[in-house]
Amino acid sequence: MIKIAVIGLPKSGKSSLCHALQDLADKRYLDVQFVEVHNPDEVHGHVYDVVLQVVDAMRLEESLMLTPHIIDEEHKIVLAIGRYDLLRKTDHSLNIPKLQQLIGVPTCRVSVRLNYGLPNCLSILEEVAERPVSSAHPIYHLRDQGDEDTYRAYVHGVLTETLTHAKNDQHQTRLERIDKVLTNPWLGFPIMMAILYFVFWCTFTLGAYPQEWIETGIDALSEWLTFQLSTFNFQLSWWSSLLIDGVLKGVGAVLAFLPNIIILFFFISLMEDSGYMAREAFIMDTIMHRVGLHGRSFVPMLMGFGCNVPAIMAARDIQNPKDRVLTMLMVPFMSCSARLPVYMLFVDTFFENNKALVMISLYAIGICLSVLFAVIMKHTKWFRQDDDDSVNELPEFRLPKARNTAAHVWERVADYLQKICTVILWASIIIWALEYFPTQDLNDLEHSYLASIGQFVSPLLEPLGFDWKMSVCLLTGLPAKEAIVSTLAILYGGDISAAGFTPLTAFSFMLFVLLYFPCVATVATLRREAGKQWAWFTVFHSLFLAWIISFLVYQLGSLV
Repeated sequence: MIKIAVIGLPKSGKSSLCHALQDLADKRYLDVQFVEVHNPDEVHGHVYDVVLQVVDAMRLEESLMLTPHIIDEEHKIVLAIGRYDLLRKTDHSLNIPKLQQLIGVPTCRVSVRLNYGLPNCLSILEEVAERPVSSAHPIYHLRDQGDEDTYRAYVHGVLTETLTHAKNDQHQTRLERIDKVLTNPWLGFPIMMAILYFVFWCTFTLGAYPQEWIETGIDALSEWLTFQLSTFNFQLSWWSSLLIDGVLKGVGAVLAFLPNIIILFFFISLMEDSGYMAREAFIMDTIMHRVGLHGRSFVPMLMGFGCNVPAIMAARDIQNPKDRVLTMLMVPFMSCSARLPVYMLFVDTFFENNKALVMISLYAIGICLSVLFAVIMKHTKWFRQDDDDSVNELPEFRLPKARNTAAHVWERVADYLQKICTVILWASIIIWALEYFPTQDLNDLEHSYLASIGQFVSPLLEPLGFDWKMSVCLLTGLPAKEAIVSTLAILYGGDISAAGFTPLTAFSFMLFVLLYFPCVATVATLRREAGKQWAWFTVFHSLFLAWIISFLVYQLGSLV
């Protein structure tokens, strides 16, 4: 067993770090035991494989004064830097690689709140535990004069070389200078919006070419299958229609957006791996505080742009139970990747000259409504509380690694393809069957089962500018929002520009898709994480809000 002593923080801090590292070690089936040490004297005379010293970035000199004493006792030691974000707010920066080099001790950064750096810290501890104790550490040369003044001079010298004020640009690396601009109180938000605009512009512009190739290929395959099946001498009408009009058109309509998904998640992965995603939360920290939340609540919201399910689960790291539940309720307002194909279809068709702007507006509307929702809920008896001053931990700003980026993109693409082969496929088959029967004629939709369902619910949605076909599409989006695209392809033959849509109804429709009933998986996750009552609350308030917003947009837009 590897026995590790943890020293350097108040009891509450050490306990949370010990528990987090112990849980991580247990999940990896590692034979490791973390022991809380409340007093430096408890380290002396005890056998520990490694000593993990947690260094407070806001009290660097005081914290590091303990390090020479531990080294002098010939203990193997690892430094974990905490509260680095507060140091950054004082306009100071710490060159951690140089600190590690000068002090001769493996050093990492950790944040229990955001679960940042813990896997790396555990790996370093394992590696250090297997090494022999070094006999060449520079501190050993100070043993003969190893009083407090000597050690303090040693620590002071190390910090002189590694701790710099951000205004002293000549000591900053290029990444530090970039980081300073990206997190600037005045420039940070405009830069963030410009980056998002560029991401969406690339998603549409670069993705348009492979998207067109896929659509052309699907049309060619459809024509080839139609010709081949027509050569058979026996009746194949129903299942040839299923194959071509149902499966191929439905699945193909969603598959055509795969290049756009790849491009979007490529950029999202770059922002995550570089640490910029955490900086977006840092920039939003002040805004979130004004509504009674914190920047750390923005992290699950950002994750919600990928998928609402892991985003809700990520809110577990928020310690305050009221803030945790409220953040979970805010996540469904974020436009997950499942909604993206719907947006792209309508934006491509009706907003040719303002694609990126319309896309950003949808994401911005979701964020703004989530903040407004939080403000309202903060004044209710369930979430009313005093604010606190906790902040986010910023990871180091770094260059993304191609291997990690590729792995993240493939993970998202694989999930998208899996959904196409399961939920979308079955939804396409069901929609085709409801459209084909009982008339067995796709040209006679008005007498199909699908028309009966659509006409039953359409009176509720007519004030929003939706006909019965649009209403059916919204129903099929309940299990997965991508199914809306496949339904549109089946009902409108892949050409929604010739349907009853106008730019106004298209925007109203996209807003409804943004806000209404989150997918079944999201509701199930909410039920598990926040409770049954909040899951049902989300279902009903999202439907109500979607109807109200789309109604106002359509009715007011019709008057202009």
